[in-house]
Amino acid sequence: MSLRYSILTSGSTGNALYVEAEEHSFLVDAGLSGKQMEALFQQIDRDISKLSAVFVTHEHSDHIKGIGVLARKYKLPVYANEKTWRAMDGLVGAIPTEQKFVFDMESVKSFGSVQIESFGVSHDAAEPMFYIFHHSGGKKLVQITDTGYVSDRMKGIIKDADVYIFESNHDVQMLRMGRYPWNIKRRILSDVGHVSNEDAALAMSEVVGDRTKRIYLAHLSLDNNMKDLARMSVSQTLESRGLIVGEQFDLYDTDPKIPTVLTAV
Repeated sequence: MSLRYSILTSGSTGNALYVEAEEHSFLVDAGLSGKQMEALFQQIDRDISKLSAVFVTHEHSDHIKGIGVLARKYKLPVYANEKTWRAMDGLVGAIPTEQKFVFDMESVKSFGSVQIESFGVSHDAAEPMFYIFHHSGGKKLVQITDTGYVSDRMKGIIKDADVYIFESNHDVQMLRMGRYPWNIKRRILSDVGHVSNEDAALAMSEVVGDRTKRIYLAHLSLDNNMKDLARMSVSQTLESRGLIVGEQFDLYDTDPKIPTVLTAV
């Protein structure tokens, strides 16, 4: 068995990723209520109580809304870096000390056949970081959302993965012309905001490798993007860089309410 994964929910309203391999299973973030998270697990026929660990990327509500409830109800171990733990204080309720673990940025933790590597991103949170899942069989799954840009350092860390879950947050014109107040638009467009469809595709073009087979467009804005538009923009930009969607790799949607099919890397 290799890695299997389902993007349970993705978007402005909530984010969560499920990953499993052999004897271990993991959840990255729980951005919906405990009840909603339980319903998502039922849809993929998996048991929350069997989770080996919950990893937190950062303290924004669309990533931690259900963390406290699930941790207390199912006695789950929760991992986050120290700054994120401090930032979550008062936001997730009391989590027993024996269930709280520190996962430093740019470090690796091993669970059987899986190594989880953390890396920093550029976002307006205390110390935001995302995760790479490495399997002993040689497979690599990368999640990178909630970043204002993708630096050369990030590109080096995430290069040549089998699967990418990649932020494609907004269409710049939709955002500029939309109803958001200017201070919110400025925040999203900044280096600590979110990457646009085009910027995401440019970054993808520099990291996809020969073994890359799937890219999921994640964390789409409900107000400033559309699935069809994101796929078209990303495909066109990749094609301009010599990468043809449907030949080297495929693009997939994610959804705020419907989990992706549980898939092997």
